[in-house]
Order: sequence, then structure tokens, then C-alpha cells
Amino acid sequence: MRINLTGFSRKAILVFLISTIVVSCAGCKKKVSEESKTEPGQSKVDVSSKSLDASQELSDSKADEQPAQQETQLKSRTEREVESAKEYTTVTSTDKLSLREIIRNRRTWNPIFTSWYGVAAPNFTLTDINGKKHKLSDYQWRNVLIIFWATWCRPCHIEIPHLIELRNTVGEDKLVMLAISSERENQVKKFTADKKLNYTVFSYNTRAMSAPYSQVAGIPSAIFISPEGKMKLATEGLVSFGEIKAILQANK
Repeated sequence: MRINLTGFSRKAILVFLISTIVVSCAGCKKKVSEESKTEPGQSKVDVSSKSLDASQELSDSKADEQPAQQETQLKSRTEREVESAKEYTTVTSTDKLSLREIIRNRRTWNPIFTSWYGVAAPNFTLTDINGKKHKLSDYQWRNVLIIFWATWCRPCHIEIPHLIELRNTVGEDKLVMLAISSERENQVKKFTADKKLNYTVFSYNTRAMSAPYSQVAGIPSAIFISPEGKMKLATEGLVSFGEIKAILQANK
């Protein structure tokens, strides 16, 4: 049987073929569209991951910088303490100042125990790190300087050269220097030997002493006792060599 394709049939076949192609192309577009939607999502995950990595690197970098920053800050603070301590070393032994003037001109320390000024200093007996006993009342008619300090105290380290110089320039017949630390004796002994301290050093719990010695709250601190056995001045903070000499020479 012979089939004749009419114009209508040709058109129907043509429409069918075109529809098939369109549907096929639409499927391709859909697949590409789905893939394109997936890729941005993956890209976002990658970007987020990179962001997290960068954040972690920044955090690690900051963690590495912290010890260096702390060391720099500590060094800077120590340098400021040193410079602060040097500021008043211009006061020499030739400067005759009253206690009031010395207190008014201070820069690196504050007066403490003011109610004790002019009052007889309470007596005590202590044994130094070399086994020798010291009784405060035995040193009457001499100036006495009692220093409260510790081996870990950085301002105390700054003050030590001033105290060594003081001991080298003022004889023991005129000035008694007693340095008290509440730390263990072996620790104090080692530090004393390493730093070559040339004044009397004690390892004793100051809390067990009577007031006002037991009331020392900060270090370095110092108590100046006159030859008459009365408290002349008490300080908390860095006291320079020049200031100590001025305090010893001051009458009132």
C-alpha cells in the first residue's frame, strides 16, 4: 500500500520533530542550570573554608605575638621604673632638706605609718641568714634603716644598687642596715650571694613581727629610725641613694 504524505502530514511530522528538539534542549538547560546552582554553593563552601583558615591563621599569629608583646610591655614597664628611680638621684648628701621638703619633692614613693613618726620603734630580735642575732635596741645612738623586700620584686632589684652604694659610703658605726624578706632562707641566701649584697639580710615572716613592721603591705618599703630610737620616716616605693642620704641628714 502506498502512502501519500499530504501537506498536513508533513506539517504534523515537522511539528513533532521540532517539539522533540525543544524538549531535549529544555532538559539540557535544566541540567546546566542545576549544575550552575550547585557550583555557587560549592564556591560558597570553599570561600567559607578559606575564611575560616584565614581566621585561624590570624588567631595563631596573634597567639604567637602575645608572649612577645607581654615581654615588650614588661621591659617597657621596667625601663620606666628605672627612669623613674633615676629622676630623684640628683638629691645628694650635700642637700640639707627637711623631712617635709623631702616628702613634698618625692616622685617614686609614698610616706606610710605617719602616726608612728616621733614614736619609739618597737624592739625586736631577729637572726640573720648567717646565724647572727640582732636586737634593735642594741643599735641605739645609730641611724637604723629597715628594708622590706623580696627576690622576685623588680623595683627591689632596681633599689639594690642604691643600698649597696649606701653601705659602701656610710660606715656601720653611723648606719645599721637590716633587710628583711619573708621568703625561704635558702632562696634569700642564694640571691644575696649572687647579687653580692653587702648589708645584713634576714629571712623572716614579717607577719609574725609586731606593728608597724607586720603591717607592711607593699615592697619595697623602708623604715628610718633615728639615733634616739624613734621612727623618723617610713616609705613605700623606690627610694634613691640621694633621698636616703637626705632623709638620714634631715632633722625634722
